[in-house]
Amino acid sequence: MRQADARRLWLRAQRLDDKAPFGAGAGAVEATIGHLGYVQIDTINVIERCHHHILWSRIPTYRKADLEVVQSCAKSAFEYWAHALAYIPTSDYRFFVPAMQAWRAKPHPSFAKIDPEAYAALLARIRDDGPLSLRDIDDEQLEEKQHPWASRKPSKRLLNYGFWVGDLTVSARTGMLKTYDLTGRHFGWTEPPRASTPDEFANYLLDRGLRTQGVVSLENATYGNAPAKAAVARLAADRVARGTLVPVEIEGLARASHWAEPRALDELRSLSPARRIHLLSPFDPLVIQRKRLAALFGHDHRFEAYVPADKRVLGYFALPVLADDRIVAAIDTKMDRKARALAIQKWTWLVPETKGLRSRIETALGRFEAFQKKA
Repeated sequence: MRQADARRLWLRAQRLDDKAPFGAGAGAVEATIGHLGYVQIDTINVIERCHHHILWSRIPTYRKADLEVVQSCAKSAFEYWAHALAYIPTSDYRFFVPAMQAWRAKPHPSFAKIDPEAYAALLARIRDDGPLSLRDIDDEQLEEKQHPWASRKPSKRLLNYGFWVGDLTVSARTGMLKTYDLTGRHFGWTEPPRASTPDEFANYLLDRGLRTQGVVSLENATYGNAPAKAAVARLAADRVARGTLVPVEIEGLARASHWAEPRALDELRSLSPARRIHLLSPFDPLVIQRKRLAALFGHDHRFEAYVPADKRVLGYFALPVLADDRIVAAIDTKMDRKARALAIQKWTWLVPETKGLRSRIETALGRFEAFQKKA
């Protein structure tokens, strides 16, 4: 398979080749998260935060209120750890129950000093008084921060523990302020979903990879889930033997085994060339697997927010620019919220600049600025 074909399948799988592949409104947000499998959450907001950005890239009319409906009203997405903190379809909850059970069986050292009575009292307060955020809790004694993002309130550790073990879920989010509720009450469950088995989890990872990437390697399918590699490899071999998966060799990437479903290869024959411009988040599913992006698009994206200013190449929060089926530039942008204007901090061309290409990107930047203003 040519690399161009692998890119085309990936863009189709990511739904970045269509203007509005999921429609509009809260239903589109639910469908997007359901298709992608996760939408990463991050705190950086020099421009609109990445979860909103990722959704806007596939829903041109996206509004933050639509995500609020999905999380807090429809409750069809929940927050948990994929390869990072993310919105995940509630229908996939059971695939994350084993991780919650593992947190309970062997808590992180940061939870070693949790007072069981204090934790039980917190759960009782939420049960009796309803969902609450950290702002709703007045701790009598504060503690020193262990890192810049920590809180001086000991209650934050209790809320975090409840989140990781699955007793609590984020029932609402305002910016980065989270409101927690008892998981069962939030979702209306009398019993939590059954935990997936290791084989079921392997099926989940492989299916998600094929659905969102078109053609995948073992590394791609298990990104962020390295312990599942052996199970996914066995599953892929079994599917190949049954003819439901086809081994694929991508030119220039012979060292890695790749697979695709027969229907994806059939679809490739009828796909038109991609013809869209996207200013992608550094955390977009197309970008986050940096090695895959470099292998298929020839761009080794640098995330430089935590790189010293004098050592940055692309800029603090550079956005890869997808033009058709190429990454052609990286543009470091910042929203001046007082002036309600998008500032271009740095524009780095990755291909030779042409007048027509710049014009198309500038049009996309205009749409992006409009999104920043309304979101």
